[in-house]
Amino acid sequence: MSTIDERLAELGITLPNVVPPVAVYVPAVISGNLVYTSGQLPMVEGVLPATGKLGADVSDEQGKQLARQCALNGLAAVASVIGSLDRVTRIVKVVGFVSSDPGYTGQPGVINGASEVLGEIFGEAGVHARSAVGVAVLPLNSPVEVELVVEFA
Repeated sequence: MSTIDERLAELGITLPNVVPPVAVYVPAVISGNLVYTSGQLPMVEGVLPATGKLGADVSDEQGKQLARQCALNGLAAVASVIGSLDRVTRIVKVVGFVSSDPGYTGQPGVINGASEVLGEIFGEAGVHARSAVGVAVLPLNSPVEVELVVEFA
């Protein structure tokens, strides 16, 4: 078992299968020593567990859990192109999109779900730059979407 696999087991986290694209793109690409993921929806076994907007249809806590799932889906995409998450040297950037009801301003707290799980898994290497952006609507009416930029060796 790898170090990251051991850490995931300690945390009780099972890395999901790579989410198949819902349009014309690939889940992740490598450029130099960076992996860029496509926007990851919070799919669980091919299904969105919730739809709608934060501040109307989805609670902050539920949104945070959905952002966590997006990050795990992103890590699955990273692993699919580099072979092992043990090769990750740093989570460089997280970009989170939150489908938001007008006036909703809790986007940073929602995207903390992604940031926190990355920190739990990678420790200091999981500390990253980040954007949390409110948007009118996301693909498939998803409440959240997360992109990762990951450095590897």
